[in-house]
Amino acid sequence: MPDIANILFLDIETVSGKPNFDGLNDDLKALWTIKANQLARGRTEPLTEEEVAESYTEKAGIFAEFGKIVCISVGVVHRDKAEKKLKIRLKSFASENEAELLQGFSQMVFKYYNDSNKFGFCGHNAKEFDIPYICRRLIINRLPLPAPFDLSGKKPWETKHIIDTMDMWSFGDRKNFTSLKLLAAVLGFPSPKDDIDGSQVGRVYWEDKDLRRISFYCEKDVLATTQLYLRYKLMPLLEEDQVVHVDGED
Repeated sequence: MPDIANILFLDIETVSGKPNFDGLNDDLKALWTIKANQLARGRTEPLTEEEVAESYTEKAGIFAEFGKIVCISVGVVHRDKAEKKLKIRLKSFASENEAELLQGFSQMVFKYYNDSNKFGFCGHNAKEFDIPYICRRLIINRLPLPAPFDLSGKKPWETKHIIDTMDMWSFGDRKNFTSLKLLAAVLGFPSPKDDIDGSQVGRVYWEDKDLRRISFYCEKDVLATTQLYLRYKLMPLLEEDQVVHVDGED
């Protein structure tokens, strides 16, 4: 596992591709109807049109084929030699233009983190959600995959640069799914869910049009993931004065 200063901590926020089901074209409406009925496990009768539309609002953002990324937040840990302690810089790539934010994120990876033998990428459920979602949306937007994210056909030992804090907590239990909020409570570090949660991101984006709020929420998830990683390594947690939120191109 790479040194913590060579790990890019990350999290993404996603929403439905359109504000509501009516915004889809006929093909995607039909395909979401199929998907929605597949998700309604145990139900014997097909979903009504109203239920299909409601399920789109609630669940479409989870699927890269029907959703989109509105924010990718990253955290970089470095050692402050003067103060002799770790610090983290948090930054967000957020935009209504998904291709634009993906391009900005990818350019950073290409420039600074393209060597998977040296650098790692860490997120909570990153292997099952964040990284695959980013890759799928890159392809949909006709953008190249950074080398560390080109994982198709790779063996498990070839993907060790993808570090998943949820996977670390599983200790081999493949049925495990433990939220970041629960681990924060159990392991004693601040919860990232003190403002909005994932189920509210779509509303904040489509109705409130508040990307800044989403970005700050996403950065708190990155910080919590970093704190969780530090807990695993039995290292001191980051204090408030060790956290810097970076705006713009810094």
